[in-house]
Amino acid sequence: MRIADVTDRLIKYLLLIGALTSVFVVLLIGVFTFIEALPAFRVIGLSDFIFGKVWHPIPDDVAASDFGILGMIYASIIVTAGAVVLGVPLGVGCAIFMAEIAPQRIHDVVRPAIELLAGIPSVVYGLVGMVWLVPMIRNTIPIPGNQGFGFLAASIVLAVMILPTIINIAEDAIRAVPDYYREGSLALGSTKLQTIVNVVLPAASSGIIAAIILGIGRALGETMAVVMVIGNSTEFPVPLTDNPLTLLLSRGRTLTANIVMGLNYAAGIHRSALFATGVILFVMIMVVNSLARMAIKKGAYKGQP
Repeated sequence: MRIADVTDRLIKYLLLIGALTSVFVVLLIGVFTFIEALPAFRVIGLSDFIFGKVWHPIPDDVAASDFGILGMIYASIIVTAGAVVLGVPLGVGCAIFMAEIAPQRIHDVVRPAIELLAGIPSVVYGLVGMVWLVPMIRNTIPIPGNQGFGFLAASIVLAVMILPTIINIAEDAIRAVPDYYREGSLALGSTKLQTIVNVVLPAASSGIIAAIILGIGRALGETMAVVMVIGNSTEFPVPLTDNPLTLLLSRGRTLTANIVMGLNYAAGIHRSALFATGVILFVMIMVVNSLARMAIKKGAYKGQP
Protein backbone atom coordinates (compact mmCIF):
# COMPACT_ATOMS: atom_id res chain seq x y z
CA MET A 1 0.00 0.00 0.00
CA ARG A 2 1.34 3.40 -0.98
CA ILE A 3 2.15 6.04 1.60
CA ALA A 4 -0.36 8.41 -0.04
CA ASP A 5 -3.15 5.84 0.38
CA VAL A 6 -2.25 5.33 4.04
CA THR A 7 -2.21 9.07 4.60
CA ASP A 8 -5.59 9.53 2.93
CA ARG A 9 -7.13 6.76 4.98
CA LEU A 10 -5.62 8.13 8.20
CA ILE A 11 -6.98 11.61 7.49
CA LYS A 12 -10.37 10.10 6.67
CA TYR A 13 -10.50 8.29 10.02
CA LEU A 14 -9.29 11.37 11.91
CA LEU A 15 -12.03 13.49 10.34
CA LEU A 16 -14.59 10.80 11.12
CA ILE A 17 -13.47 10.72 14.74
CA GLY A 18 -13.73 14.51 14.91
CA ALA A 19 -17.26 14.46 13.51
CA LEU A 20 -18.38 11.67 15.85
CA THR A 21 -16.81 13.48 18.81
CA SER A 22 -18.82 16.61 18.01
CA VAL A 23 -22.04 14.58 17.85
CA PHE A 24 -21.16 12.81 21.10
CA VAL A 25 -20.51 16.10 22.91
CA VAL A 26 -23.89 17.48 21.81
CA LEU A 27 -25.65 14.29 22.91
CA LEU A 28 -23.78 14.32 26.21
CA ILE A 29 -24.83 17.90 26.93
CA GLY A 30 -28.43 17.11 26.02
CA VAL A 31 -28.57 13.95 28.14
CA PHE A 32 -26.92 15.62 31.13
CA THR A 33 -29.28 18.61 30.96
CA PHE A 34 -32.33 16.36 30.66
CA ILE A 35 -31.27 14.15 33.59
CA GLU A 36 -30.75 17.19 35.79
CA ALA A 37 -34.15 18.54 34.73
CA LEU A 38 -36.11 15.34 35.47
CA PRO A 39 -36.79 16.13 39.18
CA ALA A 40 -38.37 19.45 38.17
CA PHE A 41 -40.56 17.82 35.53
CA ARG A 42 -41.71 15.21 38.06
CA VAL A 43 -42.45 17.65 40.90
CA ILE A 44 -43.73 20.65 38.95
CA GLY A 45 -45.25 18.91 35.95
CA LEU A 46 -44.44 19.68 32.32
CA SER A 47 -47.71 21.54 31.69
CA ASP A 48 -47.47 23.73 34.80
CA PHE A 49 -43.82 24.42 34.08
CA ILE A 50 -44.31 25.53 30.48
CA PHE A 51 -47.67 27.30 30.82
CA GLY A 52 -47.29 28.76 34.31
CA LYS A 53 -47.07 32.56 34.35
CA VAL A 54 -45.41 33.03 37.75
CA TRP A 55 -41.76 32.37 38.55
CA HIS A 56 -41.23 32.72 42.28
CA PRO A 57 -38.88 30.13 43.79
CA ILE A 58 -38.71 30.01 47.58
CA PRO A 59 -35.69 28.26 49.11
CA ASP A 60 -36.54 25.14 51.15
CA ASP A 61 -40.26 25.48 50.41
CA VAL A 62 -41.17 23.79 47.15
CA ALA A 63 -44.91 23.76 47.92
CA ALA A 64 -45.03 27.56 48.15
CA SER A 65 -42.83 28.11 45.10
CA ASP A 66 -43.96 28.83 41.58
CA PHE A 67 -41.97 27.66 38.57
CA GLY A 68 -43.77 28.90 35.47
CA ILE A 69 -41.71 29.95 32.47
CA LEU A 70 -44.43 31.03 30.02
CA GLY A 71 -43.53 34.69 30.53
CA MET A 72 -39.87 33.91 29.74
CA ILE A 73 -40.78 31.96 26.63
CA TYR A 74 -42.97 34.90 25.62
CA ALA A 75 -40.11 37.34 26.32
CA SER A 76 -37.64 35.24 24.32
CA ILE A 77 -40.00 35.15 21.34
CA ILE A 78 -40.70 38.91 21.50
CA VAL A 79 -37.04 39.85 21.73
CA THR A 80 -36.04 37.46 18.96
CA ALA A 81 -38.87 38.64 16.71
CA GLY A 82 -37.91 42.25 17.31
CA ALA A 83 -34.28 41.50 16.47
CA VAL A 84 -35.36 39.77 13.25
CA VAL A 85 -37.64 42.65 12.21
CA LEU A 86 -34.85 45.17 12.76
CA GLY A 87 -31.86 43.09 11.66
CA VAL A 88 -33.07 41.13 8.65
CA PRO A 89 -33.80 44.05 6.26
CA LEU A 90 -30.51 45.70 7.15
CA GLY A 91 -28.54 42.45 6.95
CA VAL A 92 -30.03 41.26 3.65
CA GLY A 93 -29.70 44.74 2.17
CA CYS A 94 -26.04 44.87 3.18
CA ALA A 95 -25.48 41.40 1.69
CA ILE A 96 -27.03 42.50 -1.62
CA PHE A 97 -24.87 45.62 -1.65
CA MET A 98 -21.72 43.63 -0.88
CA ALA A 99 -22.38 40.92 -3.46
CA GLU A 100 -23.91 42.85 -6.34
CA ILE A 101 -23.23 46.58 -6.11
CA ALA A 102 -20.20 47.50 -4.00
CA PRO A 103 -16.89 48.16 -5.79
CA GLN A 104 -14.08 45.83 -4.75
CA ARG A 105 -12.25 48.49 -2.77
CA ILE A 106 -15.37 49.18 -0.68
CA HIS A 107 -16.00 45.45 -0.24
CA ASP A 108 -12.44 45.01 1.02
CA VAL A 109 -13.13 47.58 3.74
CA VAL A 110 -16.68 46.61 4.73
CA ARG A 111 -16.19 42.81 4.88
CA PRO A 112 -13.44 42.92 7.56
CA ALA A 113 -15.54 45.41 9.53
CA ILE A 114 -18.45 42.96 9.52
CA GLU A 115 -16.18 40.14 10.61
CA LEU A 116 -14.85 42.37 13.40
CA LEU A 117 -18.44 43.02 14.46
CA ALA A 118 -18.85 39.27 14.92
CA GLY A 119 -15.79 39.13 17.16
CA ILE A 120 -16.89 41.77 19.68
CA PRO A 121 -17.75 40.14 23.04
CA SER A 122 -21.44 40.16 23.89
CA VAL A 123 -20.77 41.90 27.20
CA VAL A 124 -19.46 44.89 25.24
CA TYR A 125 -22.72 45.08 23.29
CA GLY A 126 -24.60 44.92 26.58
CA LEU A 127 -22.44 47.64 28.12
CA VAL A 128 -22.99 49.98 25.17
CA GLY A 129 -26.71 49.25 25.28
CA MET A 130 -26.93 49.88 29.01
CA VAL A 131 -24.89 53.11 28.98
CA TRP A 132 -26.11 54.66 25.72
CA LEU A 133 -29.20 52.92 24.33
CA VAL A 134 -31.25 52.53 27.52
CA PRO A 135 -31.03 56.23 28.54
CA MET A 136 -31.85 57.26 24.97
CA ILE A 137 -35.03 55.14 24.95
CA ARG A 138 -36.01 56.45 28.39
CA ASN A 139 -35.55 60.10 27.39
CA THR A 140 -36.96 59.82 23.86
CA ILE A 141 -40.21 57.97 24.64
CA PRO A 142 -42.03 59.79 27.48
CA ILE A 143 -44.42 57.05 28.61
CA PRO A 144 -45.22 56.38 32.29
CA GLY A 145 -43.28 53.37 33.50
CA ASN A 146 -40.72 53.51 30.69
CA GLN A 147 -37.32 53.04 32.30
CA GLY A 148 -35.44 52.34 29.09
CA PHE A 149 -34.79 48.74 30.01
CA GLY A 150 -37.03 46.33 28.14
CA PHE A 151 -37.76 44.44 24.98
CA LEU A 152 -37.01 47.33 22.63
CA ALA A 153 -33.48 47.81 23.96
CA ALA A 154 -32.83 44.07 23.92
CA SER A 155 -34.17 43.75 20.34
CA ILE A 156 -31.95 46.56 19.06
CA VAL A 157 -28.86 45.08 20.69
CA LEU A 158 -29.63 41.61 19.34
CA ALA A 159 -30.35 43.02 15.87
CA VAL A 160 -26.82 44.39 15.75
CA MET A 161 -25.39 41.12 17.05
CA ILE A 162 -27.06 38.94 14.42
CA LEU A 163 -26.01 41.15 11.51
CA PRO A 164 -22.69 39.36 10.83
CA THR A 165 -24.42 35.96 10.66
CA ILE A 166 -27.10 37.16 8.26
CA ILE A 167 -24.76 39.24 6.09
CA ASN A 168 -22.04 36.62 5.66
CA ILE A 169 -24.35 33.70 4.84
CA ALA A 170 -26.71 35.73 2.65
CA GLU A 171 -23.80 37.24 0.72
CA ASP A 172 -22.32 33.79 0.06
CA ALA A 173 -25.72 32.57 -1.16
CA ILE A 174 -26.10 35.55 -3.51
CA ARG A 175 -22.58 35.14 -4.88
CA ALA A 176 -23.31 31.44 -5.52
CA VAL A 177 -25.97 32.34 -8.10
CA PRO A 178 -24.45 31.51 -11.52
CA ASP A 179 -23.42 34.50 -13.62
CA TYR A 180 -25.42 33.30 -16.63
CA TYR A 181 -28.61 34.05 -14.64
CA ARG A 182 -27.58 37.69 -14.49
CA GLU A 183 -26.29 37.78 -18.04
CA GLY A 184 -29.50 36.28 -19.42
CA SER A 185 -31.63 38.79 -17.53
CA LEU A 186 -29.54 41.75 -18.67
CA ALA A 187 -29.57 40.46 -22.25
CA LEU A 188 -33.36 40.50 -22.18
CA GLY A 189 -33.31 44.19 -21.34
CA SER A 190 -33.70 44.13 -17.56
CA THR A 191 -31.96 46.75 -15.49
CA LYS A 192 -29.46 45.90 -12.78
CA LEU A 193 -32.07 46.44 -10.08
CA GLN A 194 -34.66 44.33 -11.89
CA THR A 195 -32.11 41.54 -12.29
CA ILE A 196 -31.32 41.58 -8.59
CA VAL A 197 -34.95 41.62 -7.48
CA ASN A 198 -36.47 39.25 -10.06
CA VAL A 199 -33.62 36.82 -10.74
CA VAL A 200 -30.80 36.85 -8.21
CA LEU A 201 -32.82 37.03 -4.99
CA PRO A 202 -35.30 34.26 -5.97
CA ALA A 203 -32.36 32.05 -6.96
CA ALA A 204 -30.63 32.71 -3.61
CA SER A 205 -33.81 32.62 -1.54
CA SER A 206 -33.07 29.34 0.22
CA GLY A 207 -29.66 30.60 1.34
CA ILE A 208 -31.13 33.88 2.53
CA ILE A 209 -33.79 31.98 4.47
CA ALA A 210 -31.06 29.83 6.03
CA ALA A 211 -29.19 33.00 7.05
CA ILE A 212 -32.31 34.39 8.70
CA ILE A 213 -33.02 31.16 10.57
CA LEU A 214 -29.44 30.94 11.82
CA GLY A 215 -29.73 34.56 12.94
CA ILE A 216 -32.84 33.60 14.89
CA GLY A 217 -30.90 30.79 16.56
CA ARG A 218 -28.14 33.26 17.44
CA ALA A 219 -30.65 35.65 18.99
CA LEU A 220 -32.40 32.90 20.97
CA GLY A 221 -29.15 31.73 22.51
CA GLU A 222 -27.71 35.12 23.46
CA THR A 223 -27.45 35.77 27.19
CA MET A 224 -25.11 38.39 28.57
CA ALA A 225 -26.06 41.35 26.38
CA VAL A 226 -29.76 40.67 26.92
CA VAL A 227 -29.36 40.40 30.69
CA MET A 228 -27.84 43.87 30.80
CA VAL A 229 -30.62 45.71 28.93
CA ILE A 230 -33.91 43.81 29.31
CA GLY A 231 -34.64 44.68 32.94
CA ASN A 232 -34.84 41.09 34.27
CA SER A 233 -38.39 41.21 35.56
CA THR A 234 -39.98 37.82 36.22
CA GLU A 235 -43.51 39.22 35.87
CA PHE A 236 -45.51 38.24 32.80
CA PRO A 237 -44.95 41.00 30.18
CA VAL A 238 -47.86 43.37 29.61
CA PRO A 239 -48.11 46.75 27.79
CA LEU A 240 -47.39 49.80 29.89
CA THR A 241 -50.51 51.59 28.59
CA ASP A 242 -53.60 50.82 26.54
CA ASN A 243 -51.42 51.00 23.43
CA PRO A 244 -50.25 47.41 22.72
CA LEU A 245 -47.01 48.72 21.20
CA THR A 246 -45.87 49.80 24.67
CA LEU A 247 -45.27 46.12 25.31
CA LEU A 248 -41.88 46.74 23.71
CA LEU A 249 -41.04 49.07 26.60
CA SER A 250 -41.93 46.48 29.24
CA ARG A 251 -39.25 44.68 31.17
CA GLY A 252 -38.92 40.93 31.09
CA ARG A 253 -36.58 38.00 31.35
CA THR A 254 -35.60 35.56 28.62
CA LEU A 255 -34.95 31.85 29.11
CA THR A 256 -31.19 32.30 28.90
CA ALA A 257 -31.27 35.23 31.34
CA ASN A 258 -33.29 33.15 33.80
CA ILE A 259 -30.62 30.45 33.86
CA VAL A 260 -27.80 32.94 34.36
CA MET A 261 -29.58 34.93 37.07
CA GLY A 262 -30.47 31.93 39.24
CA LEU A 263 -27.87 29.23 38.79
CA ASN A 264 -25.31 30.65 41.25
CA TYR A 265 -27.57 30.34 44.29
CA ALA A 266 -30.19 27.78 43.21
CA ALA A 267 -30.50 24.44 44.97
CA GLY A 268 -32.84 21.46 44.93
CA ILE A 269 -35.91 21.79 42.72
CA HIS A 270 -35.02 25.38 41.91
CA ARG A 271 -31.72 24.21 40.40
CA SER A 272 -33.48 21.42 38.55
CA ALA A 273 -36.03 23.92 37.20
CA LEU A 274 -33.19 25.96 35.73
CA PHE A 275 -31.94 22.87 33.93
CA ALA A 276 -35.51 22.27 32.76
CA THR A 277 -35.45 25.81 31.37
CA GLY A 278 -32.31 24.81 29.52
CA VAL A 279 -34.10 21.78 28.08
CA ILE A 280 -36.90 23.96 26.70
CA LEU A 281 -34.35 26.36 25.23
CA PHE A 282 -32.39 23.41 23.82
CA VAL A 283 -35.51 22.15 22.06
CA MET A 284 -36.33 25.60 20.65
CA ILE A 285 -32.82 26.02 19.23
CA MET A 286 -32.87 22.49 17.81
CA VAL A 287 -36.08 23.33 15.97
CA VAL A 288 -34.52 26.50 14.56
CA ASN A 289 -31.34 24.67 13.49
CA SER A 290 -33.42 21.91 11.89
CA LEU A 291 -35.27 24.51 9.85
CA ALA A 292 -31.93 25.98 8.79
CA ARG A 293 -30.68 22.54 7.74
CA MET A 294 -33.82 21.97 5.68
CA ALA A 295 -33.33 25.32 3.95
CA ILE A 296 -29.69 24.53 3.21
CA LYS A 297 -30.62 21.13 1.75
CA LYS A 298 -32.97 22.84 -0.69
CA GLY A 299 -30.01 24.50 -2.35
CA ALA A 300 -28.96 27.38 -0.16
CA TYR A 301 -25.44 27.42 -1.56
CA LYS A 302 -26.08 25.99 -5.03
CA GLY A 303 -27.63 29.06 -6.59
CA GLN A 304 -30.76 27.15 -7.54
CA PRO A 305 -34.17 28.85 -7.79
